[in-house]
Amino acid sequence: MLPEQFRCFLVQKSGKEAIETSLEQRPTADLPPGDVTIKVKFSSLNFKDALAATGNPAVVRKFPHVPGIDAAGTIFESSSPDFKTGDTVLVTGYGMGADHWGGWSDFIRVPAEWVIPLPNGLTTKDAMALGTAGFTAAQSVQALLDHNIKPDAGEIVVTGSTGGVGSIAVSILAKLGFSVVAVSGKADKHDWLKSIGATRIIGRDEVHNETSKPLLPARWAAAIDTVGGDTLATLLRSTQHSGCVTACGLVGGTNLNLTVLPFILRGVNLAGIDSAECPRNRRLELWGKLAGEWKLDSLTENSATVPLSQIDNSIQQILAGKISGRVLVDVGK
Repeated sequence: MLPEQFRCFLVQKSGKEAIETSLEQRPTADLPPGDVTIKVKFSSLNFKDALAATGNPAVVRKFPHVPGIDAAGTIFESSSPDFKTGDTVLVTGYGMGADHWGGWSDFIRVPAEWVIPLPNGLTTKDAMALGTAGFTAAQSVQALLDHNIKPDAGEIVVTGSTGGVGSIAVSILAKLGFSVVAVSGKADKHDWLKSIGATRIIGRDEVHNETSKPLLPARWAAAIDTVGGDTLATLLRSTQHSGCVTACGLVGGTNLNLTVLPFILRGVNLAGIDSAECPRNRRLELWGKLAGEWKLDSLTENSATVPLSQIDNSIQQILAGKISGRVLVDVGK
């Protein structure tokens, strides 16, 4: 039987604009509707979570709110025939942590179709060391493979390489035998990037060309871009014939200033990556790979673990771009 109350990280509005956050006990009746109630062990910190924790209206439309787009734990109650009490599961994406209360909470309640059985080979901590970031990286790598990009095709460039998506993408690509060029503006992270699989590191200026040239010299066999804007346009203009560029981020802007020439003269493919509404069958397939042939040996070693009660400093750090790799949230502490 569920307890009468549960602890969560609550974001509330005070007056018209002021945002207040606190660790609070809330009545269990406040949990949103859903088929499955999960006792959360670990969550994670993503940039979207930090926006939610600061009340950004692009993420949070209703208050009070609980952030956390990722969660892993055990089934506490289920009205779905697909899950039973005690099953170990994970949830990433959909509306969790945005328009649906999220994983920074002792309990979550979600629709059964959001829930993924924890694959053999992963612990709940491993799953959250991956989380939405790892799943997005896996989608991006799979998109390159789907477009017949092979290790002997040439260098694969990864932007935002010290972030969650970028760093995991670097590691998976290296594990699969690709030559990976990591883009980073953080000189103190070059050794770390090489330790997780980067062949070499370049500065951001090498993938940021604001000229009006419709095509640039072809440099990359493929690219995984987490930035968007002019960086994405530069990559598309400098990718080799029949290459593929994946796009999953917008920190560099939402506009794409380029012509159709990379597509019709070089046959470059642009693959959009959406982790929130990815179909369930694809989710199961990719989580299976993340637990199997793509499993990374140093998942938790390259992640920091922060108690939920001490998450505030990490929120400010990720908003300031000062976090590398992944941050796990220990919900029980």
